[in-house]
Amino acid sequence: MAQARAAYSPTTTRYLAVCTSGLPTLDTVRALREDADTWGSGMASPAHYQAEVDRARALYAGLVGVDTDRVAIGSQASVMAAVLAASVPAGREVVCVDGDFTSMVFPFLQQEHRGITVRHVPVARLADSLTERTWLVAFSLVQSSTGEIADAPAIRAAAAAVGAFTLCDTTQATGWLPVQAGDFDATICHAYKWLGAPRGAAFLTVLPALAEVLRPVQAGWFAGDDPWASCYGPSMTLATDARRFDVSPAWPAWVGTRVALEFFSSLDPATVYAHDTGLGNALCAGLGLPENNQAIVTWADPAGTDLARLTAAGITASGRAGRARVAFHLWNTPADVSAVLAALTR
Repeated sequence: MAQARAAYSPTTTRYLAVCTSGLPTLDTVRALREDADTWGSGMASPAHYQAEVDRARALYAGLVGVDTDRVAIGSQASVMAAVLAASVPAGREVVCVDGDFTSMVFPFLQQEHRGITVRHVPVARLADSLTERTWLVAFSLVQSSTGEIADAPAIRAAAAAVGAFTLCDTTQATGWLPVQAGDFDATICHAYKWLGAPRGAAFLTVLPALAEVLRPVQAGWFAGDDPWASCYGPSMTLATDARRFDVSPAWPAWVGTRVALEFFSSLDPATVYAHDTGLGNALCAGLGLPENNQAIVTWADPAGTDLARLTAAGITASGRAGRARVAFHLWNTPADVSAVLAALTR
């Protein structure tokens, strides 16, 4: 952990808002600056960025335990969720989490005009709420507003029992909570939080059974079987693997993403999990809250008083849904826990 912490700028002390936006390593910042210089000198090329995307795709696949051909790349979680939303058969149901982040809700609500039903239930009741009418259960593995971790095994079992597909958003999980994407029919992850990538680099994993019924409604030139040979109409030949769901990449973001994923691929996931949850549990103990092995810790703060105290003490935290919210990651230490407790008792 000391080596991992050294990968970040020493000015990151008291930063407890990775659940809002992650931090880049020094190497990630360096790579982005070098790429800007390359671009500015006229030396950047599509082939150069293609190599960055290919490497990032392979690294992410390894990180979440799926084959590379099961991974599509994109820009935002909502764009990828919209692909699944557009493919829900008319008259079927999607079950979402009541209070989930809207990128996992709005795309499905936009399909209600087709006769799609969207039902919202508390995350703790998700597994008990699926029926034979349910086509898809869509949920965040870690809830953004509370840090609560969904009971993924129970949800998967319930979905299998009724013949429903599973879509799991791991944006608030991948990077601290070990994730096996192949456990779900599809996963989405925007890598700018716990993986420390630039904003604008996201991933979709999709298993064959679901991929066969998904329509790549956002297909562009980068989704072609051979993008450089099929970038003009009128014929369309899309990739036969998950690349047919690719969104044309924002090139510079993928330079930083590749470096960020190389770093996280070098870490032991169990060690990262123990570090982050250990700090979360320590704060919970100090605040008299249940220790739930969560990297995100929240508590009621309807007036924003506690968040203001943290900010006044030089701590970068956040507030969501009437709750104060802090999150611990690689650069944090027990000193940050002590700082939060001191700020709240002044």
